[in-house]
Amino acid sequence: MKKLHIFVLKSFSGPLAMTFFISLFILVMIGVWRYSSDIVGKGLEMSVMLEMLFYVALQQVTMALPLAILLASLMTFGNLGEHYELTAIKASGVSLFRIMKPLIFTVLFISCSAFWFSNNVLPIANLKFRTLILSVRQTRPELEIKEKVYYDGVDGFRIKIDHKNPETGIMYDLIIHDHRDKINRNINITMADSGKMDIDDKNGIIKLFLYNGVTYDEKVSFSNNRLSEAAQQMYRHDEFTEQVVQIAVEGLDFARLDESISKGNDRMKNFSQLIHDSDSIQSVRDSISTTLVEHGKSFTMNQVRHRYDNDTIYNTAIDDARHITVDSVVGRLDDAQLTLALTNALRQARSDKQYVDESTNRYLDEQYKLNRHNMEKHRKFTMPIACLLFFFVGAPLGAIIRKGGLGVPIVISFLFFILYYVVNTFGEKLARESAWPLPAGMWLSTVMLAVIGSFLTYKSATDSALFKSEAYLKYFDKIKAYLAKFRKNKKAEETIKTKDYDAGEATT
Repeated sequence: MKKLHIFVLKSFSGPLAMTFFISLFILVMIGVWRYSSDIVGKGLEMSVMLEMLFYVALQQVTMALPLAILLASLMTFGNLGEHYELTAIKASGVSLFRIMKPLIFTVLFISCSAFWFSNNVLPIANLKFRTLILSVRQTRPELEIKEKVYYDGVDGFRIKIDHKNPETGIMYDLIIHDHRDKINRNINITMADSGKMDIDDKNGIIKLFLYNGVTYDEKVSFSNNRLSEAAQQMYRHDEFTEQVVQIAVEGLDFARLDESISKGNDRMKNFSQLIHDSDSIQSVRDSISTTLVEHGKSFTMNQVRHRYDNDTIYNTAIDDARHITVDSVVGRLDDAQLTLALTNALRQARSDKQYVDESTNRYLDEQYKLNRHNMEKHRKFTMPIACLLFFFVGAPLGAIIRKGGLGVPIVISFLFFILYYVVNTFGEKLARESAWPLPAGMWLSTVMLAVIGSFLTYKSATDSALFKSEAYLKYFDKIKAYLAKFRKNKKAEETIKTKDYDAGEATT
């Protein structure tokens, strides 16, 4: 039995490692593609790019691991079934559960490791990656000026060139619009036959070396955000053979942001932090709700109490919140007092509506944050359990279909994984929006896997011909035989009725 277990473990470990790295590579490429618009053209160093790939890879482990377990278990038992090794083992009296036993403990260990990874490593990876991608987004793109197109990547300037020499970097027929004056945006234009750009990343300065050009400036003085009549008529025209323009630009060099800006996100916390912070958020949410209710009660009762401060009967009714009606209050007011009261009530109602709307929005924001934190707590467990359940889907399914290799197992694995992903996304959306109870939404896909895995394990253990066409053909043959027999009996009954009818007619 020990040799059998070692044989099964060797058959499983190879496909698991291969499929894990293949799945991880595909998912990392998809993840990087999502942020391609933030990365391309920023002139990032190779170390920054490799660091980003590393964090993306850590994030995708939670998806690559269940998929790898499903695909590896399907390939392993499919290969055993295709080469009749599984049949020989069963014929020797070894049940399917005993064959799966070493792999069950192996996958159970992987699931526990996945929980540790999700609780301790993944939050740090999420924090590092979010801080890094925000830092990259703040970095200016490389100054690549395209031909015959205005470039506005430099604040306050628009630059256009006719053509450029890619070897020397010399640009020809330049037009530069200086828009640093926000009131009069087209008052300074420079035109040059040729020019070259030099970027000083250390000091954050762009140097433009311009040759054989002219500068048109429509004003020379500017004060108090207004131009005098004389200043409006001023015009300056400067020709030059060589001119150097220096432009100070921020963000040319990559600079890391502080990680504290992202620490409040639910994806950056472990299980204990999620419990602590969710309790705090729930306290804030409940406080908003209580304050809103008390505000409504106190305002209404205090207004009525103020009106009837000397009336003992009304004060008693106010304290008990009974016998207070609109007619009982309005009946004691004359026309002028009623008009004033209605005006004040309308103004106060608008103020209260604004207060209620603001409090409601704050309440919904806190509820959304609370849902996110509670979802993340459940997600710490759903992913490791999904690893275990995917094994109980893939192993019996491979034993049933008896197809190994990378053909059929890959197709079936991706179909199951897509189904799981869609159901999981659907459940999380309902839970996030409070349309379903949060546990029901978060565990919907897990329950689905448990049902499918139990069904397939039972069918495989009982040697059910679940995917054999012969079994279904026999079933349809039985239906056809039953229908033929039914038509034959029906025809016989009609024949008997016809004979009885003819006999009755003859007697008459």
